[in-house]
Amino acid sequence: MGSTATLPVHRLSDPAFAALAAGRPDAATLDELRRSQLSKHLLLLRELVAAAPVPGYAELVAAEREDPAAVRALLARPLVGVWATRCLSALRAGRPPQAPLDYLTTLTSGTRPAARQLTAAHDGLSITVRIEDSDPLRAGLGLPPAPTLTPAELDRWQQLLTEAWRRLVEQLRPDAEVLATVLDCIVPVEPDPAARGISATSADAFGAVAMSEPADATALAVGLLHETQHSLLNAVQYLFDLHHQPDALGYSPWRDDPRPAAGILHGAYAYLTVTRFWRTRRAEPLAAFEFARWRTAVLSAADGLLAGGTLTAAGTRFVTALRAEVRSWLTDEVPATVARLATAANSDHYLRWRLRNRHVQPQDARLLADAWAQGRPAPRVESELRPAPRRALEASGRLDLIHATLRGEPAPADTADGDLAYVRGDEAAALRAYRKRVGTDPGDDAAWTGLALGGAGGALRDAPEVVAAVHRTLGDPAVDPLALADWLSS
Repeated sequence: MGSTATLPVHRLSDPAFAALAAGRPDAATLDELRRSQLSKHLLLLRELVAAAPVPGYAELVAAEREDPAAVRALLARPLVGVWATRCLSALRAGRPPQAPLDYLTTLTSGTRPAARQLTAAHDGLSITVRIEDSDPLRAGLGLPPAPTLTPAELDRWQQLLTEAWRRLVEQLRPDAEVLATVLDCIVPVEPDPAARGISATSADAFGAVAMSEPADATALAVGLLHETQHSLLNAVQYLFDLHHQPDALGYSPWRDDPRPAAGILHGAYAYLTVTRFWRTRRAEPLAAFEFARWRTAVLSAADGLLAGGTLTAAGTRFVTALRAEVRSWLTDEVPATVARLATAANSDHYLRWRLRNRHVQPQDARLLADAWAQGRPAPRVESELRPAPRRALEASGRLDLIHATLRGEPAPADTADGDLAYVRGDEAAALRAYRKRVGTDPGDDAAWTGLALGGAGGALRDAPEVVAAVHRTLGDPAVDPLALADWLSS
């Protein structure tokens, strides 16, 4: 541990890199990524020891002489990466570390309760995962950790993993093999009342997943696939620069706020495997919908990244291989009704995203409003993208209605006017309802989106935020939003 001379140089061949980008890494590639993360931890520890006395380090060096493999396994744990990164960053900034410097001592001395484990096995393939519900560093994955699990809560997690593992092994065995290799621990976190379920990973904690208790085994399987992909991409980005401009903001099909290019790639890579999961189950209506929706979204995100000029040569190779994988699924058939709803759901999200995140300057909205009032042609005005003040997960009443419909459930009690007609494909009825809603409340973004989805085109499809801004500036409920959109389009 004391010399960087013993640390290996980590490499991936071009074929291995392409297979990894396509979400199909082999065992040798995964082993190389895991070794690279151990090297990262060792380098962090070396720098940390050089910056300040670290209790327990001398004992760790002595223990390594007796059992190198055991010590290396301990140091490879995800939360060791969180601890070392936090301590070193604080010391370099001249601040006292927020993480305890004696973490190594508590880790090796047995003074802290050992993490409990979940295990599952099916058809000759097994997985063992630690439940980290007491480690003081578990908040380092970015979400509020849940209290230590009760025996009943732990049993619930075990039941869900047993069933999720059976499904994964039967339907996606190669991806299950990746999970068994990469996933080290789960950190249970508090649920978010505004979300169906939340999960996260950290670039400092390879193989760790923070997750609220999932609703069912399918949600657990999808969540673990999703977050493990993030861990893999974090490891790739440790070895390779994939972006010239990682912070350039753009549209993400899975978030309601603008995302940096690096985040869009993370989303595309995570949803690549999620899409593959739904692909294996597309005989079911809801699974077919998720498959059709996400294959298009991943492809669209990949196209945007390749066209955006933010990728390095390595990033371009990575995204090109990712794109080729999902593009091969476009010929997989889904029922026509499901395909229509999936296409509409993607359009719905994009239009709502524009209304939320692209803004028209008040003076530009007034310029357009005056031209409308005076019967003049519309001057050219463009909106601008603004960063969101906070993280925004997807939330849509229409999407909830689609899910309920495909499950054969009744419409949610809060279903808004027009949405039932929209889901049934009755464009005329949907347009009438959404038109009425806009007249009653010009601030109803969902109604503006509905107008575009209900058959209105032109400016409502291309720049709904401009149409809405002008209508709101005019302040006259008698103004027909479709006529205004036609005027702007001309």
